[in-house]
Amino acid sequence: MRKPNLLVILIDDLRHDEYGAGGHPYMKTPHIDRIAHEGARFTRAFHTTPICSPNRASIMTGQYASRHGIIDNVARQAMSHRLPNYHLELQRLGYETAHVGKWHMGNDGMPRPGYDHWVSYDGHGKLMDPVLNHDGRYRRHEGYITDIMNDLAVGFLERKRAKPFSLFFAHKAVHPDAEQAADGSLTISAQGGYVVAPRHRDLYRKAVFPRTPNMLSPAEVVANKPAWKECFDLKEGKLARKVLKALMAGTQEEIRLRARMMAAVDEGVGRILATLEATGQLDNTCIVFLGDNGYFFGEHALGPERRFAYEDGIRSPFAVRFPPLVKAGAVRDQLVICQDIAPTFIELAGGKPGPQVQGRSMIPLFRSARAKLRSSVLVEYWAEQAMPWLVGMTYKAIRTDRYKYIHWVNRGVAGELDELYDLDADPWELKNLNGSAKHAAVKAKLRRELGVLVREALGL
Repeated sequence: MRKPNLLVILIDDLRHDEYGAGGHPYMKTPHIDRIAHEGARFTRAFHTTPICSPNRASIMTGQYASRHGIIDNVARQAMSHRLPNYHLELQRLGYETAHVGKWHMGNDGMPRPGYDHWVSYDGHGKLMDPVLNHDGRYRRHEGYITDIMNDLAVGFLERKRAKPFSLFFAHKAVHPDAEQAADGSLTISAQGGYVVAPRHRDLYRKAVFPRTPNMLSPAEVVANKPAWKECFDLKEGKLARKVLKALMAGTQEEIRLRARMMAAVDEGVGRILATLEATGQLDNTCIVFLGDNGYFFGEHALGPERRFAYEDGIRSPFAVRFPPLVKAGAVRDQLVICQDIAPTFIELAGGKPGPQVQGRSMIPLFRSARAKLRSSVLVEYWAEQAMPWLVGMTYKAIRTDRYKYIHWVNRGVAGELDELYDLDADPWELKNLNGSAKHAAVKAKLRRELGVLVREALGL
């Protein structure tokens, strides 16, 4: 098999069910769905630190945040220039590499090592009339950033080249526009910061995203999850209430706006697939579609939020199209993590992942529904100063095929406020079994396994 082209399509803040094939009740994404229908949909793909900068670094390096060191969204320019990015290895293996879109590790949009071609922007960028950095030079563009990014990605794919390519294409959508001041306050534009292409403003006008059993009030959540009491009390403060109101957190209109923004993303995916098909490259291109973290629509009284270890925060939309190895219509329920992309691409390129790579190649899963990469997943988060109501909410968690155990590092004494869920019996994570004598042995086993995972993530 000749060396395949490699393409990642990354969407900002996209939930696991926020596209058609993923189960969204009304959003139409026919081109993204094509990737899933003509390839494999991974139903248990997870973010191990479900927040933008750390998880992007984990995708790039194949490492846990404990190892690569980018543990929050605070500016980390120097560190992000030194990441052991998998594109460095792909360059050595003879690939032409490109990054188009959001970087968001460090606030400057300057080129990072590992890329022959680079287009990005400072910080979160702007949804309208963005200033983009092209290979080290800034230039203002006019128009909607999703359309501009689609044009740039397609332009790269249309070039004639002698080498195989690897493109990392990272949309700003569906993240809203927001500016954070030095005091931590946020300025949100109209409609919660969400900006929709004019042609899509009338989509889904009366559509309703159904409520789920875990969409509860803070009081109902605290009754079963006492670690949250202080956080919810702080969220009643003036700053938090102002931000939450501006973002329309958890409202039906917020969900509709995000769906409208995805319409332009899906159009771009259609153009990408058409371009690859027209140039005879489609079936020799391994395409991975995913999000950079989850998002809550009010589950567990959370929103706008993505940082926590409940399913809607840590599960990723994840689809792979690569006909030489992936059977069309395949569904994989095995546990995978976003760090698995880096070693998979390196192996497909003919290389061998170095010892610093902690993810595992998904190629066995491409080939067989019986393959298995791991029996458990580590999820970790460090509380951020930028979100004062989240101070103290640092955790380490383990997710297996059946159970989830969340250890709150700075909450309670000896794990008394921790959380344990039997996901087979309780998929909505409503019944905290932490104090259950019947589940004491399960909890003890998960605590031991969590300790092993934490040490492995640190490289110990």
